Amino acid sequence: MFRKIDEKTYASPQIGIAEVAYAKALGIGLIVNNRPEGEADDQTPGADIENAAREAGIDYIAIPVSHAGFSMPQVEAMQQALAKAGEAPVLAYCRSGTRSTLLWALAQARSGINPDEIAAKAAGAGYDIGPIRATVDMLASQAG
Repeated sequence: MFRKIDEKTYASPQIGIAEVAYAKALGIGLIVNNRPEGEADDQTPGADIENAAREAGIDYIAIPVSHAGFSMPQVEAMQQALAKAGEAPVLAYCRSGTRSTLLWALAQARSGINPDEIAAKAAGAGYDIGPIRATVDMLASQAG
C-alpha cells in the first residue's frame, strides 16, 4: 500500500488506524495528511489518524490539498515538514497518493533537486508528475 518514492519518503492512498501501526513498524517518523477533511464519506478523519500516530510516537501534520491545485504555502509547508523530519522516513497520504507525490515533487524542486531525478523517482513509485512538470522545472531553476 505504501509506495517508496525515495530513500525517506513514501506515498499512500488513504490510510486507516491499522496502517499507522504498519507505518510505525517501517520506522516512519512523520505522517503527512494531504487530504481535505470531508472529501469522501469513507475517509478516516484526520483527527483519528493524528491520535493514532501520536500514540505510536509518530509526528503528524495536515497539509490539505484540494482538487483545485497547489499553492506556494502548501509547497513550503511540505518542504518544511520533510526537513523537520530529518532522517526519519515520511509517509504522505491522500485519496490515491497522487496529490501527495505531486506535492513532494514540488517541495523537492523548490529545494533545488534536479527535475529529471524527481520525475524518475515519482515514476519508480508509479506516479506521473507530468501535470506539474513545468512548475517543477520553474521551481528548480529558482532554487538556490
